Amino acid sequence: MEPRRLRDRREAGRLLAEQLRGYAGREEVVVLALPRGGVPVACEISEALGAPLDVFLVRKLGVPGHEELALGAIATGGIRVVNRQLVDALRMTTDQIEAVAARELPELERRERLYRGDRPPPDVCGKTVVLVDDGLATGSSMSAAVLAVRQDDPAKVVVAVPVADPDVCEGFRGEADEVVCLMTPKLLRSVGSWYEDFDQTSDEEVRELLSKARSPPARRLPEAIVPMTGAPADYDPVLARARDADASC
Repeated sequence: MEPRRLRDRREAGRLLAEQLRGYAGREEVVVLALPRGGVPVACEISEALGAPLDVFLVRKLGVPGHEELALGAIATGGIRVVNRQLVDALRMTTDQIEAVAARELPELERRERLYRGDRPPPDVCGKTVVLVDDGLATGSSMSAAVLAVRQDDPAKVVVAVPVADPDVCEGFRGEADEVVCLMTPKLLRSVGSWYEDFDQTSDEEVRELLSKARSPPARRLPEAIVPMTGAPADYDPVLARARDADASC
């Protein structure tokens, strides 16, 4: 039986957080989202685990004329991943790949400035890094992210996604230290087909979610409960006895 469709990315994040609850409350855990669709998913995970949230910028390299088909990806730090099998099958030249990468690089840099501003990338050295996206079709973007994060010597890399192609999900077990895929339908078709609501996540939504995640939660002061000792200032024992006598009549 095929799994049911997810309502939206928020629900996907909450369900995925259940599978990651072993990481809750651990100071060494950091959640990194692949924008843009991975951010709403990761926001729910970050909140549930009590772990800091940030973005990790990756840009898919689409085959010219068939951009939905990923020939590879680029990531922050000059990392590039190429699907050599696909490139060889299409007989793409190095110049063609360079042209695609050059076209996508400005967008990668734009998002870096927009989402992070002047803040430096998160320090993941010695940390457990949970990389989150809204799904894996070819896995090129996530592969670039895993490779790039490894450059900073994390203690552990966890790939967490709500839905993935079964072969792609299995392939990541050789790249990451742990892989969590909620659903691996035999016929994926597309990641979006497994969501009831798969509207594109906007830049503004990403910025709002990141801003919310970075703001410390408001501290609620406990209400002071003062035990009553003695009698109220206006207590009159004579009147009290009179009221009690009337009540007994």
